Amino acid sequence: MDDNTSLKHTPLHALHQTFGARMVPFAGYDMPVQYPLGVMKEHLHTREKAGLFDVSHMGQIYLKPISGNLADAALALEKLVPVDIAGLKAGRQRYAFFTDENGGILDDLMVANRGDHLLVIVNAACKDADLLHLKTNVSDLCVVEEHFDDKALLALQGPKAEAVLMSLCKAVTDMKFMDVRACEIEGTTCIISRSGYTGEDGFEISVPAEKAEDLARRLLAHEDCEPIGLGARDSLRLEAGLCLHGNDIDETTTPVEAALVWGMQKARRPGGDRAGGFPGSETIFRQLSDGVSRLRVGLKAEGRAPIRPPARLFADETGTTEIGYVTSGSFGPSAGTPVAMGYVATDCAEAGKTIFAEVRGKYLPVTIAEMPFIKPTYKR
Repeated sequence: MDDNTSLKHTPLHALHQTFGARMVPFAGYDMPVQYPLGVMKEHLHTREKAGLFDVSHMGQIYLKPISGNLADAALALEKLVPVDIAGLKAGRQRYAFFTDENGGILDDLMVANRGDHLLVIVNAACKDADLLHLKTNVSDLCVVEEHFDDKALLALQGPKAEAVLMSLCKAVTDMKFMDVRACEIEGTTCIISRSGYTGEDGFEISVPAEKAEDLARRLLAHEDCEPIGLGARDSLRLEAGLCLHGNDIDETTTPVEAALVWGMQKARRPGGDRAGGFPGSETIFRQLSDGVSRLRVGLKAEGRAPIRPPARLFADETGTTEIGYVTSGSFGPSAGTPVAMGYVATDCAEAGKTIFAEVRGKYLPVTIAEMPFIKPTYKR
């Protein structure tokens, strides 16, 4: 466990303490896991109104083409991801993932086309490695700028998120899911994307670090907005069927096994005009054509007790044939049932199939389920 004296602080650290947050070590930072409202109520408040998350521990990286031609930066990044970056229009954002030579997922990320540069948002635990990865591989075509300390990142999520943010920036009302734009808030330029990690409509707001607390206070002054911690963030993203790097995806899982093929656009797949050219492409293309032995699936359990990782999964209640394992699990407050995800043998991955999870020596029935577990409310 991290030594509390060595943990980093986000620009909102003092504000978390003011609001009575319980702080825990996470990815090298002292982060709020919950507030006095409690995880369950924070989760439900986000689904019903609006929740504000501090995600400033994540890394913001700018890729600026040396030539001044953004296409050079896009094609440079495509050497590292199996995703269509060159076809990403200005003012739009796309999900992506770094792969290694075996097709494993080094990290998942968001990439935004800002017109003259690419904005890359990476996970906190991977950001130093990701920065080195980019500098090593694209510095011949791009200036790689890290903004780990001078920028904060806030996530405003929920059905009331638009109303809350509109009180400070009316221009967000005509933004659609995955749109990105600059917006002036009280004289401060913020970069706002209509995206998030909860399955709800919402926004992620990049703001200069020194202005972050003021912006957070202004958002939280709205009657529909409450601060939300990492506990509810995890249950919200799990209900939305969204992966957590290090749990559900990592270097040992490929995009095909992880059911993330939807993130690989046609241009980068076999037969596409820019097919391949990224690490692990041979392995990934072979899996696309031949299939895989395991798949990431959703899981629903009976009763109220969640099935948590690293619970092992079996074909029957005798526990003789092991077929997989759980990677994330929690009670889903909005789903009204325990929900989980994990990897199972492909021949057991059909929705509706009953398998069994080993929990404290017992074999409990769980059902392979379609994800997400709730209906997303993205504004498309």
